[in-house]
Amino acid sequence: MRGKERRVSFFRECKEELRRVSWTSKKELVLNTKIVVSSVFSLGIGIYVVDLVVRTALSGLAYIFGAFG
Repeated sequence: MRGKERRVSFFRECKEELRRVSWTSKKELVLNTKIVVSSVFSLGIGIYVVDLVVRTALSGLAYIFGAFG
């Protein structure tokens, strides 16, 4: 019976701990979600632009050195 009592105690403590949690409001959650999604999108676009510039520069260098070699 000792194991069963420990499990029950564990779940009781979990329930009490969840009552103490400070949950965000729906308004806060929606705002933070918008911030995260827009940040990820902006960062993705930024990485794409940098990749495009580097790829173009390397292609240009390959063309220049290919013409001389």
